[in-house]
Amino acid sequence: MTEKEFVLGECCPRIDVFVSEKTGLTRSAVKKLAERGLLFLNGKEVKAGQAGKAGDEVKIVLPDPEPIEAEPENIPLEIVYEDGDFAIVNKPQGMTVHAGAGNTKGTLVNALLYNLGALSSINGKIRPGIVHRLDKDTSGLLVVAKNDAAHLSLSKQIAEKSCKREYYALLEGVVKEDGGHILTQIGRDPNNRLKMAVLPAGKGRRAETDFFVEERFHQNTFVRFELKTGRTHQIRVHAKYLSHPVVGDKLYGYRTQRFRLEGQLLHAFRLTLTHPGTGERMSFTAPLPDYFENVLTTLRKERKE
Repeated sequence: MTEKEFVLGECCPRIDVFVSEKTGLTRSAVKKLAERGLLFLNGKEVKAGQAGKAGDEVKIVLPDPEPIEAEPENIPLEIVYEDGDFAIVNKPQGMTVHAGAGNTKGTLVNALLYNLGALSSINGKIRPGIVHRLDKDTSGLLVVAKNDAAHLSLSKQIAEKSCKREYYALLEGVVKEDGGHILTQIGRDPNNRLKMAVLPAGKGRRAETDFFVEERFHQNTFVRFELKTGRTHQIRVHAKYLSHPVVGDKLYGYRTQRFRLEGQLLHAFRLTLTHPGTGERMSFTAPLPDYFENVLTTLRKERKE
């Protein structure tokens, strides 16, 4: 178990709010720990919703994480390409790539273990085969390593930027430039631990994205993005940085959305890499999902009217 201790300052909110801000835990997670007798105020067990006063000592005890080992599940999976070294899969929107806290079933890894069998072991039993990730509500192509040698080769290609990853996105508003290069520092948002943000120079990690306007509509822009680095939520954060967030993005997008969508209109449509065994340069594509195409069709009709 790990203990974390804090001292309340002049502003003394509810204990669950204070601990959430200090640790990045959700308030519901803090409440569950309090119910287990693992939250203390001045050495005494306390309920999550209680308030304190300046100078009070707050302690929360974090249990050691339970070991997670992914199990095969018979989940349909679109395999675009497969050989003895790697596979290319088209991940649907709404599927989490690998298990995490409170989410051990129905992930891409569970499906991979059933559909592919052998996977690389470099990332352990939780993330076997996973070379790079897509957000839960981002659809599109992922490369999966089937052995450790292939994994190392593919990871190196991503690190050296020789693996080309291209995305389509529909953005809010009309982007004036025909294209551009975005270079920022991205790190955890200091005001919301669930989000990433563009940070001042010297903080966060270098993040580079190229963008190219494909089509403009009355109130939206269809854009192609090319990742140069692979930071968490990178395209979504850079789209917001341009003041044109991705349509349907519940975390970084507009509060009021025009279209009824399950997630952001962001799709990894093309993946180009060098075969880890043969050295052959290979490129794979995945068409836009129907829900994405339907929105574009609606916007094109409006533009003609």
